[in-house]
Amino acid sequence: MKRVYLDHNATTQPHPDAVKAMLPFYEAYFGNASSVHQFGREAKNAVEQARNSVASLIGAKRPDDIIFTSGGTESNNFAVKGVAYALKEKGDHIITSTIEHLAVEGPCKFLEKNGYRVTYLPVDQYGIVDLEALKRSLTDKTILVTIMYANNEVGTIEPVKDIVRIAKERGVMVHTDAVQAVSKVPLDVDDLGVDLLSLSGHKFYGPKGVGALFIRKGTKISPVQHGGHHEKNRRAGTENVPGLVGMGVAAEIAKREIASEPKRLSGLRDRLQQGIEKAIKHVKLNGHPVLRLPNTCNMSFEYLEGESIVLNLDMEGIAVSTGSACTSGSLEPSHVLLAMGVSAQTAQGSIRFSLGRINTAGEIDYALEKLPPIIERLRKMSPLYIE
Repeated sequence: MKRVYLDHNATTQPHPDAVKAMLPFYEAYFGNASSVHQFGREAKNAVEQARNSVASLIGAKRPDDIIFTSGGTESNNFAVKGVAYALKEKGDHIITSTIEHLAVEGPCKFLEKNGYRVTYLPVDQYGIVDLEALKRSLTDKTILVTIMYANNEVGTIEPVKDIVRIAKERGVMVHTDAVQAVSKVPLDVDDLGVDLLSLSGHKFYGPKGVGALFIRKGTKISPVQHGGHHEKNRRAGTENVPGLVGMGVAAEIAKREIASEPKRLSGLRDRLQQGIEKAIKHVKLNGHPVLRLPNTCNMSFEYLEGESIVLNLDMEGIAVSTGSACTSGSLEPSHVLLAMGVSAQTAQGSIRFSLGRINTAGEIDYALEKLPPIIERLRKMSPLYIE
């Protein structure tokens, strides 16, 4: 059976060069990066090279502003909780949006239960945050604005520079969850002006289990993980040296390909979307048609449940999802789509196609061959469908 992977927003296949670079650090260079002997120095040098590579990918001038973590979830928790704890005496108010990943929503809900106040900004029909609502929500007690750079389900890109400008007028720090954006669009933390930025290695062809948080020099933040003196006393725990080496190599490759790969992916994405719209009735694009990630296409197939589409495509060797991999066990409609004003029924029939470096035009055509008859067959069984 042909196998086609169209779920790159869930995870990516590690780049062969990243895997190759990791192997020696499981074998010959296995030292603890905190040890002072030769084995430790070899590991430490590899970690710092990875730090330089990640910093370069996001335009960070100071590699020391990169703190390594176990992934996007830890980076987001560190940013949100760390700032909240550090600035408790200044204020207790945080602003976020209604379409954040659970890795940001979760910490915000946790803080709400522990005496903090959180404002959830609405979004428009495309998933773009309401900037006027942001202006109205800022108070003297606001200590952090945390808005994602690009949505993981629909791909909509948020006006982060405008968000930063508005927040800075009131002296408020800004964090952006850029886990889905890194490597798919050019990013420069100085151009954006953000104080904190989260990323995760496995979203750009690095290994799972490693990520990073950019913390601009001078940003007040408290550690949320305690123990040793690792990562400049900000994140305790022995470094995952092989994983960091792999993420560093993946970052170097992403930087080299940032001028060409997004354009290629957007071409394949548009080929897929246009093919679906031509062959299948009653479909709706979710998210902004232009201001979105080049690899992401989220579409609702009316009168159907997304899970049945996913399973039928899987039987043809095609991997897609109904939204965030982190909520795949939930029967509830996507909170992102509901926040955008999509009806619960339509949201239930949504599929996220997310493309990556391994995809080809032939694979897109294969998906376009298999999808229409699946939709037609499922609709004939649907009690909701009226042709």
